[in-house]
Amino acid sequence: MPLFWKPYKSDVTNFIDELKAAKPTLEAEQRAGRALLWDKQVDRAAQADYRAARVEQRPYVYQTESH
Repeated sequence: MPLFWKPYKSDVTNFIDELKAAKPTLEAEQRAGRALLWDKQVDRAAQADYRAARVEQRPYVYQTESH
């Protein structure tokens, strides 16, 4: 190792570090936003009912019925 060696930090890492330093609440806001859309309790019984009630799609959906 050279005498004046320092670890490399990419431009992206520097940008993220500066962003977090400028806005310390950023991670908490991101977690709150994720909780709104993704972190939800799943009702397994309702999902099973939806799957059971699903109607199978016909093979040629764009073909009109001929009599």
